[in-house]
Parts: sequence; C-alpha cells; structure tokens
Amino acid sequence: MKKSIIYIGLALLSASCAAPKNEHITINKEVMNDKVAGAWAAKMIGVMYGREMEFKALAKTYEDSIPWYPELIEKALLEDDIYGQLSFMNSLEKHGKNATTNLLAQDFANASFPLCHANLQARKNIFDGLTPPFTGEPSNNIHADDIDFQIESDFIGFIHPAMTQSSNAMADSIGRIMAYGDGLYGGMFVAAMHSIAFYENDIQTVINKALEAIPSESTYALCIKDVIDSHKKYPDDWRKTWSVIEDKWAKHDVCAPYHDFNIDAKLNGAYIVIGLLYGNSDLQKTMEIAIRCGQDTDCNSANAAAVLGVMQGYEKLPEEFKSHIPNIADKHFLHTQSSFNTAKQQTLKFIEENIIRHGGKITEDSYVIKLQQAKFNGQLEQSFPNSKLSYEMRMKDAKHWTLTGDWKDFVYGDGDPDLYKVAHSPKDELNIEFEGTGVSLLGSWNVDGGKADIYIDGKHVKQVDTYYREEAGKYDVNRAYLFHDLNLAPGKHTLKLVVSESKNPKSSGNKIYLERALVYHSH
Repeated sequence: MKKSIIYIGLALLSASCAAPKNEHITINKEVMNDKVAGAWAAKMIGVMYGREMEFKALAKTYEDSIPWYPELIEKALLEDDIYGQLSFMNSLEKHGKNATTNLLAQDFANASFPLCHANLQARKNIFDGLTPPFTGEPSNNIHADDIDFQIESDFIGFIHPAMTQSSNAMADSIGRIMAYGDGLYGGMFVAAMHSIAFYENDIQTVINKALEAIPSESTYALCIKDVIDSHKKYPDDWRKTWSVIEDKWAKHDVCAPYHDFNIDAKLNGAYIVIGLLYGNSDLQKTMEIAIRCGQDTDCNSANAAAVLGVMQGYEKLPEEFKSHIPNIADKHFLHTQSSFNTAKQQTLKFIEENIIRHGGKITEDSYVIKLQQAKFNGQLEQSFPNSKLSYEMRMKDAKHWTLTGDWKDFVYGDGDPDLYKVAHSPKDELNIEFEGTGVSLLGSWNVDGGKADIYIDGKHVKQVDTYYREEAGKYDVNRAYLFHDLNLAPGKHTLKLVVSESKNPKSSGNKIYLERALVYHSH
C-alpha cells in the first residue's frame, strides 16, 4: 500500500477496475431495492439476535437459549455495529468527490460515539497527529488484527453489487484507518461476500469467490480454508469444525493474549463462515450457529446474517424477525441522522453512482452492472507473524518493578479490581527487566494523562502521550496499550519509563496509569 493513498479521493480509487471479457449482469430495480432492504434488515436482526450472548462464551461454545421477540429489533438503533458504518457512509456523502481517507479518518476520530480496541487506538493515533495508513499499522496499533474493520465493512459490499474489485479498493483505503494485515483482510472478505451475494445464490460459491479478494497465503485465508475443509470432512457437525479452528487458531490473538477473550479478525471470521456453511441458507440457523461459536457473537451473527439478507432480499426474511421493522423504519440510529429507510436510500444512491462510474448503466427498470470478479491486488501483509505471549508482569507483583518518585496505588473498581500504579510527577521513573523479543505496557489513558519517555536498553525509542478526552483502558480486556515494541532481538532487555516535564496542553495532569507489562517471544 502506497502511503499516498491518503490523498486519493475514495470515489476515484477503483476507477480502473475492469470486468473480465466485458461481462455484465442485470438486476431488476425492484430486486435491487429488496436486496438492499434485506441487507440492512438482516444486519439489524443479526446484531440483536446475538447481542445478549456477546463474550459470554470464551474459548467454549454457547449452549444456553437464544431468546427473540420482534420488538427486540428496536435496540439495533443503539448498536455500534451499525451506526459506526453509517457514519462512514455519511462522511462519503458529505465530502463527495473530494473524499479522502484522511478526511474520513478525521470525521471518524472526532465523532461523538465511543470506540474500543483498533478503532480506539486509531482515534488516539489521529489525535496524536498520525494519518492513515500509519494509524492502522502494527507499529502504531497493536490491535491491527482485531475485528473492528470486519464489523463495520458491510456497507462497502452493499454499495458495490457485483463490483468486488471496487469494493476491495475502498476497503483497502478505509480499512487502513484502523487495520492492517488480517484485520484489513477480514473487512475485505466480508465486503466481498456481500458484493458477490447480489448475484450468487449458493453460499459455498460466495465464500470461495470472496476468498479471492484476499491473499491466499495470509493467515486469515488459511483459517477460512480450514473451516471449508473441515466442513467437507464433517458436514453435519459444526462443533467438530469449531474444535478444529479453536485448537489451531484461537491462541493467535496479540490484542489480549492473557485472556480467553478473543477479537482476532480471522477467528471471528471463521465463526461467520461456520454459521454460513452449516446454516444452509436458513437465517435463524445461520445466526444461531455463529452465536454458539462464542466470542463476539453479535458482530459475527450480524455479518453472517447480512450475507443472507443480500442474497435472499427483505421479502424472504422470516416474518418473526422483521415484523417490527416498519414500526421503527424512520427512527434514527444513535449518533446519526440515519434511519433504516434513509440508509436504504443512501445505499441505492451510492450503488447507482458506482454502477455508472465502473462502466455499467441504468435503464428504466434495471441496473446493468459490469461484473468484477474478486481479485486481490497488493502484497501480503501480516501484523505480528511471529509474536506470542511469553509471560506477564502485573503491578500487584512488586518484584518485577523498580519505581522511583511519586507513584501511588490506584484501583478503578466497578468491575475492574486490578491494582494500578500511577505516577503523579515529572521525573517519576519505572524500570523493568525482561527476556524475550517484545514488550508492551498496559494501563489507561485519561483526561489527566501525562507524557513519558521510553528507553529500551538505554536508548530513547519513543515519547508517549497518555492524554485522552475521556477515561480509556479501565476494563481488563480493553486496556490502553501505552507502548509496544514486538521487534526486539531475542534476549534480555531493560525498559525504562520517565515521566516528562511536558504534557499535552489539554491534559489536567502528568499522571501515567500502569497496570501490567506483557513480554513476547518469537515462535
């Protein structure tokens, strides 16, 4: 990915994408309208069907009941899985032909809604002066392989029916705000499935074609291929396939390797595909299986359901799931001025623009689309190909830490009982010794967060700014990574942190909140 992509208008990114042999497909306007409505409705249904089970099954399958009642769909108006991507659509519409990745990133960073993990780190990076693609690169974002872009990539496929190379080009731009490698490929893959589902009616075909949108040697693609192979071997036992994936891929998460919580894009992408393959195009069965795979159940259910929503259309969605949608169709999603009805119209507007832009045409009753077969254009990226957790050092175990200066104990409480140490004054110092190939410092950003200089083996490597507009890093699986370097030479190392006399002008203090360090090794 060339760094200059941040200056290229998104509307122009894929103008050169060509269809093979000038092949075209025709979709009736009523059918297109039905598919777009089905896409957004199924996304809403999927997120709410899986919402109550989110992270209730970690490293195990979910075996309890999955409740549903039609009015539950109204809570989809509050879901970040939807309003996050609607915000990107609104930015695209606002900026029009002048849209750039950087403008979208600025809108995203300054939006009012809260964020987590890769999205949160990207926002912090933008506040600290970085621009895409640097905001998503693993050296600046340890969450680069997380699920975030995969969750919010649906709309890219929705607005590129049968134009999968154009979908990929847009994903390759927007996704770099918060992702890299497998985190980026997850969004490309999901968007490609949606794009292909506009004209393919066989789930296995959709999945196989969508895999062509990402590099075949990527660990994301290899993980999905393992699902496909296991499905062939155990076509009637999704739990066996879940076990195959769990055994091979579940320990690859760099985001929170000290916990069974796992939002690695490829693992949760595998759960999406397990749901789709074993669900046999039945919406409820597809969602249920994706949910029972565990981890980020609402996101995975929503991504899987949306594929069927595109493929089958709104009219074929089960009445028990869609019956309440007309009652809320004009209500706004949280943090947006978008409703179900306006999202449909906005999607159709983008579809029409993309059809014309990419060599198709619009007749009185049909869309004639220049077909683009899925294809990956680029070089393989892998964020942390050799890093695995070796051990952790928590503040409650004082033997690991040498602290000098004004450090005080701190506990958040309210669901987070872990002991922090908080530096209060310039020149407060922390020292640790460790053996491995990488290290990260976990803690919190806050409104009174200060700056600190980091030294590895006596060499100054970075100054970190821990100010943030709100408290971030409170909960165990969503710590703020104050610093990370996973590319050290094997062996013994020292890390020194010194609180700086300077601080962000917006900060009310010089505090540095630290809770633990993680040490990694190559494998």
